Amino acid sequence: MLKLFKQREFRLFLMVLPFMVLVFLLSYLPLRGWIYAFYNYKPGLPIGPENFVGFDNFRKTVADQYAMADIVRVLRNTFAMSLIGIATSPLPLIFAVFLSEVRIMPFRKTVQTLTTIPNFISWVLVYSVAYAIFSVDDGFVNRLLMQLGLIDNGIPFLTASRHVWLTMWSWGTWKGLGWSSIIYIAAITSIDQELYEAARVDGAGRFMCMWHITLPGLLPTYFVLLILSIANFINSGMEQYYIFQNPMNKSAIEVLDLYVYNQGIAGINYSYSIAIGMLKSIVSLLLLFIANRGSKMVREESIF
Repeated sequence: MLKLFKQREFRLFLMVLPFMVLVFLLSYLPLRGWIYAFYNYKPGLPIGPENFVGFDNFRKTVADQYAMADIVRVLRNTFAMSLIGIATSPLPLIFAVFLSEVRIMPFRKTVQTLTTIPNFISWVLVYSVAYAIFSVDDGFVNRLLMQLGLIDNGIPFLTASRHVWLTMWSWGTWKGLGWSSIIYIAAITSIDQELYEAARVDGAGRFMCMWHITLPGLLPTYFVLLILSIANFINSGMEQYYIFQNPMNKSAIEVLDLYVYNQGIAGINYSYSIAIGMLKSIVSLLLLFIANRGSKMVREESIF
């Protein structure tokens, strides 16, 4: 019996081993590049004792007033966009609940397909769509408004920094709402159908079933995803913001990840950008532990 148990454990280990190798190669092995944060690294030149600068790149973040001002600005943008995303995180759950109540299956599948497809469209194509609709010279909206005589000159929807946080949230929601709701739709199918039948026998309508059965059944899934979002609070990504940034809105759209990219790749300041990336990773790890601690206090459950 013990031999069979050990064989089963070994088989399970072999099943997990490829994923452990991928995690090591893609997540842990690149961490050796953190050593460049302690050197004055120049592309194409080897690093050595003469290039060693210690913690100078880290001290620059607080000693240099211009660098500090930039970090405060990008942190403000990062926190604002992340908070908007967390505040609207129930949207996929609500969408999944209402979609599951649609009884006409062809219509339901059509809506689910049309809302999921944008997730597989690259941000370059999304920007192309946005440009075709909202550009100053050739955009459909500006041409329509000028033909109606409502405006004399085109409105710079894509270049203005005003309301750029909400604009980015809108594009991100359009692109990811259907995909984000899939996990909730799967969770709804796992809810015991006898609960609905018992509720209907007791006279509960569709909204009562949604409120007292569907939503409570989805809350554990929602809180797990919410905790992961909080832990990933500072990692707001850069693909969307990199595509939509321009000199007019850069001050409001540049988040921390995009700032690291602009400093390291565009600005050829690799060592400083790596130092900022290291600090970002440490803060993200701290947020993960804080979110996990909060989960233990509120739900008496943890994610790890």
